Amino acid sequence: MIAEVIQRFSVTALPILFAITLHEAAHGWVADKKGDPTARLLGRVTLNPLKHIDPVGTVLLPLILLYVLPALTGSPPLLFGYAKPVPVNFQRLQRPKPDMAWVAVAGPGMNFLLGLASGIALRVFGILYPLGAMSPLTPISVVPLFYMLRVSVEINTVLMIFNLIPIPPLDGGRVLVGILPGRQSSLVSRIEPYGMLLIFLLVFADPFGLMRNLVHPLISIFESFFLGFAFS
Repeated sequence: MIAEVIQRFSVTALPILFAITLHEAAHGWVADKKGDPTARLLGRVTLNPLKHIDPVGTVLLPLILLYVLPALTGSPPLLFGYAKPVPVNFQRLQRPKPDMAWVAVAGPGMNFLLGLASGIALRVFGILYPLGAMSPLTPISVVPLFYMLRVSVEINTVLMIFNLIPIPPLDGGRVLVGILPGRQSSLVSRIEPYGMLLIFLLVFADPFGLMRNLVHPLISIFESFFLGFAFS
């Protein structure tokens, strides 16, 4: 059991850290370009993962859901977690309401680009080593890279789709607040104090079938799209 956990952790840790770090840095970079330097001044527009990691949300919770629970109970791995939110002073943005939407969509947009790049990299891998990662002709040093790219596609797809769920404080909720007219925007923004509770309810109970009927199918569609570059 321990060996299996270590093996899975070794090929998933770097893709997860890379995906989360660039996701959060993208928020801060776009906010800076739109007029709010708060994240940049606090050192959050950086590729240093230590600036973005939340000990519980980024490390402990995913570790339990991805490795510990499946090893103990046989349940399928579940990716769920969160990083430190990038601080944005929306009033300092050039156009606070629409710019909020651009700042919010930057994170999932970065995950889209990373998923796409990982799929293309897997395609290059397949051209260089047409028999695949399990071939005895493939250098042993390349095999972990193959699996990390494959995990990168999965991780970035999940982060992109999940964060676009239109519930604040998720990015999709902030996009919705940014594009809706004043009254409707205000109504959606009032959900934010209860947003995390609603998100936990959706993920672990799925009472309305949103995860089952919409989120999971969208994840499968985009993952197939990214992997289509690799396995077409």
